[in-house]
Amino acid sequence: MSPGFYKLKVKELRRETEDCVSVVFDVPAAQQELFAFAPGQHLIFRVRKENGEEIRRNYSICSCPAENELRVAVKKVAGGWFSTFINERVREGDELEVMAPQGNFILRPAGGERQKNYVAIAAGSGITPVISIMKAVLGQEPESRFVLVFGNRNKGSIIFKEEIEALKNRYMDRLSIYHVLSREKADAEILAGRIDRQKTALLLAKLIAPETVDEVFLCGPEEMIFESRTAFLDAGVDPNKIHFELFYSAGAEAKRAERSLTAAAGGDVGPVSRIRLRRDASTLEFDLPYQGDSILDAALKNGADLPYACKGGVCATCKCKLEEGEVLMDVNYALEPDELEQGFILSCQSHPVSPRVVVNYDIK
Repeated sequence: MSPGFYKLKVKELRRETEDCVSVVFDVPAAQQELFAFAPGQHLIFRVRKENGEEIRRNYSICSCPAENELRVAVKKVAGGWFSTFINERVREGDELEVMAPQGNFILRPAGGERQKNYVAIAAGSGITPVISIMKAVLGQEPESRFVLVFGNRNKGSIIFKEEIEALKNRYMDRLSIYHVLSREKADAEILAGRIDRQKTALLLAKLIAPETVDEVFLCGPEEMIFESRTAFLDAGVDPNKIHFELFYSAGAEAKRAERSLTAAAGGDVGPVSRIRLRRDASTLEFDLPYQGDSILDAALKNGADLPYACKGGVCATCKCKLEEGEVLMDVNYALEPDELEQGFILSCQSHPVSPRVVVNYDIK
């Protein structure tokens, strides 16, 4: 097994909806500290198919630290091999290869007397990191309030429906829940349809006072995230208060496909850079054209064993420190501004634009 992955036994399977199952893991005492997590983080899984192909996927942790439980929810996606595998083939007692918690879409509750107003907008499986954050806020910040806007097709597709209702009953003075349904009649017109820029603006005008918002968490489809973010910005919310988590980026896929087509057609890939990569106190060097593979893909082809998951610029698993040279990232949906200032890059999105590039995976 590659460094960074650990075998965890499936302790319990819970059917959340017809097409979503949550998985609880038994974490051995020796690995409790390793698998400690902040609300909003995710786990990275690795499975090998029968033909030997390696599949990696990341799924958000939906429990919160106070529950003393490590749980993720996996929604079955049409054509998705991994999500189908988890929903249909995994059984209690099975072991899965898992990497320690990762991710920057997090909340670190302050506790005590801090009083803040949080707003989260989620759609579908985007609820998974949000419910962890929500439970942590409500449980550890007794003076804070939380508003959840949750978009789904219908009531039957609402993941964690009973758990959310239980939280509402427990924290009715501090938790507001608005279910937005796209394919079922809603309780009010404002709660019908899809969550987009117009819908979010309407919610901010009618139900959520933007001037009172301290933190915003957005998670769901790419279009929903960016349109909702624009609505918050239009309403005057500080961009530094708006945090989002993408599970998939169409933009990153398009860039990747474009580069692959150029390479396949024998197009100009530009000058060549000498890449020096540091990982686990060892080094690897190879040449990489400016318009060729990403640094991550090229390193993997040269035998490197590196941490990665999505390859889409959204999970930050492949984050490393740029120590020398310059790179261009196709997209970045994972690194915070302060990380960029410190010189961190996403190697899955990075291409050299200088004759020599040195990156270090040992600095986090």
